Parts: sequence; C-alpha cells; structure tokens
Amino acid sequence: MDIRQDIPAELIRQRIGRLQQAMQTANINAFLITQNVNLYYFSGSMQNGYLFVPRSGEAAFYVRRSVSRAKLETPIRVKELGSFRHFGQALVKDYPLLTGEGEGRLIAADLDVLPAQTYLKLAELLSGAASIRLIDGSEHIRRLRMIKSAWELERIDAAAKAAAEALEAALPELREGIRELDWIARVEYELRVRGHIGMMRLRGYNQEIATGMVISGAAAAYPTYFDGPAGGLGLSAASPQSASRTAIARNVPILLDIGCCIDGYVIDQTRTAVIGTLPEPLLRAYEVSESILRDAEAGMQPGTPCSKLYEAALERCAAERLTDHFMGFGADQARFLGHGVGLEIDEWPVLAKGFDLPLEQGMVIAVEPKFTFPGQGVVGIENTYAITENGARAITYTPSGLIKLP
Repeated sequence: MDIRQDIPAELIRQRIGRLQQAMQTANINAFLITQNVNLYYFSGSMQNGYLFVPRSGEAAFYVRRSVSRAKLETPIRVKELGSFRHFGQALVKDYPLLTGEGEGRLIAADLDVLPAQTYLKLAELLSGAASIRLIDGSEHIRRLRMIKSAWELERIDAAAKAAAEALEAALPELREGIRELDWIARVEYELRVRGHIGMMRLRGYNQEIATGMVISGAAAAYPTYFDGPAGGLGLSAASPQSASRTAIARNVPILLDIGCCIDGYVIDQTRTAVIGTLPEPLLRAYEVSESILRDAEAGMQPGTPCSKLYEAALERCAAERLTDHFMGFGADQARFLGHGVGLEIDEWPVLAKGFDLPLEQGMVIAVEPKFTFPGQGVVGIENTYAITENGARAITYTPSGLIKLP
C-alpha cells in the first residue's frame, strides 16, 4: 500500500513558520498541539500524539500510535511518546528552554478542543517537570487556518465538484413518496464513489453533522440542538437532526443541504427543491434568500468587516418583514449568515454580530441565507466562496435557482 505525505513538506514548513511568527508576536515560547485536525494541519499526520512547536527551532511529533505510520506521513521529526507519565520530562530533556525563567514556562495549547481530563493530566505532568503552565492559544490556530493556500483551495474545489456531480446524479430519483432517508442514501453513495471520506468534521463541542441534511416540509422546520437554521426530525432522539423516514410530498420545500469532504477538506452547499409549486409566502422568502446571497457576494471584498455582511442581511430581512423567520424561528434562530470552511465545517471567519475581523484574501466562506416556517418548512440557498483580491469567487458548481421537479 502507498502511504505517503499528503500535504507537501514545504507547506508544512510554511505553516510551522507562521505559527512560530505568531508566537513571537504574542510572546509565547512554545505550542502544544493536541487535536486530530490541528495535528494534520501542522504535521500532515493524524496519528495519536502531541506536536510540540518551540518559538524557534525544530518541532517534534511525539506519537503514541502509530509511530511507523507517522514517519511515513509527516516531514516533521517523529519521536515515540512512550509512557505518558514521563512526557513532561521528555519535553524538558528535548527542549531546555522549558527550564528557563518567566515566559519559557508558558506553553500555549488548543484548549478550545482539549478535553478537561487530558488538560488536567498534561498540566500536572508539565508543572511537575518544570513548573510549566498551559495557556489557551486556540485563537492563534484558528486565525492561521482562516487563510487557505492554493493546495487547500484545490481540495475544496474538488469537494465542490464532487458534491455537484453527486446531486445531479441523484436528482432523477427525488420524487413524491420517497423517504428522506432513502434519497440521502443515494446521494451519499454518489459522494463516496467520488472520494468523500464519509464524515464532516466540526470543531464545536457536542456539535455533529451528517454528510447531507435532506429534509422536507414541516419536518425540516423542527428545531434541534444543531447551531444552524434547519433541524429536521432525524431518525431518533439519538440523532435528532437531518433526514428522517418522512415521505417527501408535493408542493412543499425540500432542503438539500449537501456536504462533501475530499482529503479532509469540506464544501458546504444548499439548494431548495419542490415537486410541484411552493406556497407563495415560501416562494417569496426563497427569492429574498437569493437576493441576500447576491448582496453578500458583492460585499465580500477584502477589508470588509465580517459583521457588516450579517448586519446588511438583517436589514434586508427587516425590510421584507421576514426577520422572525431568518436562520431559524423564535428562540431557535441561528445568529449568523455564514461561516468559514476548510478542514472543519465551522471554521473562522463567521459572518455574525461582533465578529469584526476584516475579510482577507484566502478565506473560504459558506454563505447560507435561509428562512424557517414552522409547520411548513425551510427555504434558502448556500454557496461557498473563496475571497480573492478582486472579491468573492464562487466554488459551488451546482446551478443556483429553485429546483423544480416533475
């Protein structure tokens, strides 16, 4: 079998270098990376272990399992982790800077995703070895990962093409009477044979997402714990979102929220379909969602604060008297217009109130204006865009517009 480095070695070196620059700016002396996705981003390997990056000098990947595979996947120096209780001592031996005074004893880590039990164990080991204290450095990682390289954009583009092809292949089977579950299974087959890894990763605690959220009529408008504008009945309380066993009917909105993950990188897109005709209020709301999307496209210029795009969408909803239905309904409304995508579906930036970071070239953002009508359904559209020096470039290949099925 061919196990090799997926991410080019030069790109790994550039990412480590950018992290070290961020540490120098923030007066952080070292970084301990623990989460699978972060490990893959900075090392090219998702093997079980910890990546230690000093402020300057060579990083090391301390691997529990599998050491041999990690050596094939990453250009970074790999060391066997060995006994976990000796990890702090091993770090001090390999990196004498940790025995220094002051800043040398502060190590940043991705605490936003580090389980509390693991944090407590690491804190005890590091404190015992050299009075080292862990601090949160997750913001630095999220900022670095906002900006995508050409290599990353190629993977996202491949995922977008696979999603478009899968939807096109499955649409002929979307007919009255077919269950949501049966049709999404067809979509998932088409995605898998095109290289979809079979999962979509989220960073948020206790947030999960299926490959596709195909939900129709009143079932789509049921709220759930997922931080998004549409819920779905799901199959049970153990999976209370997305497709259910509901049969798709005529003259109701069918929300086709399809994701795909190629080489770890995701795409997110949504289309609304109907077998027959949408009720007039829902059709008007759908048309407003397309209008909001086009306004966002025009407004996504480098330097524009992310929050400004969300505020513009709220103003449009107010003018159309649709505020109560925007991105959910009532207390279950989601408070954003769009979100970054990459290795995870909920990356930075977020088009939301208070998220005032300016757009930058290299960001990839899914924009998803949707409207929820309890008892009737959800309508909307979602495209993913790359921010370029000239504005937003769509990397969604499914044609826009309401999909009308015979």
